[in-house]
Formats: sequence, structure tokens, C-alpha cells
Amino acid sequence: MTSASITSETEATGARATQPKATAAARIVGVGTANTEHSYSQRELLDHFTIEDPKVRSVFLNSAIERRHLSLPELDADGAPVEESQGELLAKHTRLALDMGARAVRACLDDAGLDPEDIDYLCCVTTTGFLTPGLSARLIRDMGLSPRTSRVDVVGMGCNAGLNALNPVAGWSVANPGKVAVALCVEACSAAYVIDSTLRTAVVNSLFGDGAAAVALITDTQDSAHSAPEPPTGSGSPRILAFASHLITDAIDAMRFDWDDSQGKFSFFLDPQVPYVVGANAEQIIDRLLDGAGLRRSDISHWLVHSGGKKVIDAVRVNLGLTRHDVRHTTGVLRDYGNLSSGSFLFSYERLLQERVTRSGDYGVLMVMGPGSTIEAALVQW
Repeated sequence: MTSASITSETEATGARATQPKATAAARIVGVGTANTEHSYSQRELLDHFTIEDPKVRSVFLNSAIERRHLSLPELDADGAPVEESQGELLAKHTRLALDMGARAVRACLDDAGLDPEDIDYLCCVTTTGFLTPGLSARLIRDMGLSPRTSRVDVVGMGCNAGLNALNPVAGWSVANPGKVAVALCVEACSAAYVIDSTLRTAVVNSLFGDGAAAVALITDTQDSAHSAPEPPTGSGSPRILAFASHLITDAIDAMRFDWDDSQGKFSFFLDPQVPYVVGANAEQIIDRLLDGAGLRRSDISHWLVHSGGKKVIDAVRVNLGLTRHDVRHTTGVLRDYGNLSSGSFLFSYERLLQERVTRSGDYGVLMVMGPGSTIEAALVQW
């Protein structure tokens, strides 16, 4: 990736931000998260996999990550991790994703004061495994949702997929006022690891963790039985006003999950230039999103950025002129959970709500980035 290609892409017009709707907008009325059972420090993971290479250890220990939730392979008689085949990893994904996904959805419904039978539309997002029929069908069965529930599965879009999915889910909500739509991001990153001695895998293995996050959306209607009351904290339920997307076409291979013949497994790859490419393109998508609403960056009270990694967060923060306080939830989620892929920004959103600092009229920006290479953004207002 050259500076010229980045500049050229930055100057391209790209997709236009969706204009805020004056008549109706979907509201986020609930959020819930879940993780796998066990959490490990970076040093514990290095010991588990007996990693002694100083370069690899440095990658782990200088990642700004303290702990991550993972489901590690068993150890053999010699204390070495048991090799997991691709088939075993897919089975692990199914088991972990269904468990975390169901818990995240239930937590989301509890937060919204809703019941499972209230769900009218379910969208499930994952990149860390493939399953047919998808997670949505299995969750409808396992959770006892109505078989009439509309559903869709978004597979393989990566860390940006949460906002990719939220866009059409919000559109469905607006088209079906009073009905409950749920978007679930569930990533069993424990099922997407290749363990070897290369720096390529070391970067990936030092970064990702298991997690799921769900949000419930409702577009209000005067006679809607599902219209959720405003929370007593004064924070309200933010309306989703607009979306914007930007595909960096010259960096389409910079983040990818593809087949590794030497390992007989799928393997994730991150180009070292990713943070700088994302940072160089961050301004244009955010300014385009805000221009469509007649806003400036200084009008945004809350920034919820994907916890993609220390360098990515720093690049976005510097290029957008944000303070460390602006991205406190982003860095906090990275510290405590690592990169949770598609659901990371919702973990940050949950932490923001727990602070009880949002006020009626506040604007917020959700921003994620991932394979494509793609930057997705959304504008919300409390």
C-alpha cells in the first residue's frame, strides 16, 4: 500500500451518508453483552502456549490488552496444547456462539424490558465460523422464539459487520414501527486461531477475544405496545439518524480471513499498515456523515470507536482530533477484553450507558473498521 493509493482513495467521493429521516427513526432500547467463561492475562496465554520468542512475547505484552476471554484447547500429557482440526474449530464456534449469543440476547431483552416472544426480527452477525442453517435459526429454536420471527445471517464481513448489519436492521425497524428488531454480533475468536511461530499469527493471536453483544431496536408508533419508556436515568434511548460507509478499495487484502494450506485451516491476516490506512481515511467518512446532518465534530458528545488495537485507536484519535477521554470506552474494552471483532463497539456503548452521562439532545458517533478495508459509521442522538 503506497501513500499515493491512500491519498487517491481519500479523495474519492465514496458512498454517501444516509440523510437523517425527519419522520421516523429506530431507537436503541436495549443492549446486552456476554463472554465465554474463562479470562486470561497476556502472560498466562504466553505460558499456556509455551511461547518464548522475544519478538512474539513483545507483541503480546505491548498490546495495551490486559485480559481476554478465550476457550483454550486442552493440554496433552506433555503439557502442550492439543491440535484442533478445522472441523473441531467449527464445532467449537457453534457451541460457543450459541451460548454467548443466547445470553447476550437475554441480557439485551432484560435491559429493554422485553421478553423473547416480543422479537419480530433477528439478525445474527459472525465471522469466526460458518454454519448452515445459520445462528439465527438455531437461536430461534433454542430460545423458544416464535417460528414466525424474520431472520437474516451476516457471515464473513469481519470487525465492521456490526454496523453493516445495524443499517438494514434499523431500516426494517422503520418499515415496521412498533415491532422489535434485534441485532446480535457473536464472535468465538477461540475458534479462529492458528498456532505457529510466525509473527503473522502472533499479531492476530495477541489481539482477539470471545464476545457477543446484542441491541434491540424499536421505531415508535403512537399505538405501539412495544414502545419502550424512557429510562429514569435521563439518558434515554438514542435514535439512529444516519449511516455512512467507505470502502478503501486499494486495501482490499489488508485484512482477510482465508485458507492457509500449510495449516489446513482458515487463518486471519492483518497488514502492518492497516492503522495508518484507516487513520488516513477516517476524517472523510466522519465529516461526510456529519455534513449530512449539518453538524461538526465539536457537536459530538460521545465517540464509540471499534477496539481494533492500540495503533488503530491512536491513528483514528489523532486524525479526528479526539482526546483520550473521548475514546476511554474504546481503550477500556480493548484492555479488558481485547478485540471482540464485530461486537466491540457495543461493549463500549454499554459502558457509556453505565456511566449515566448522556443527556437528551446529545449526539454520538459509532465507528468501526474491518476487512474490505472498510470504515462504517453511524450518527445517533439521545
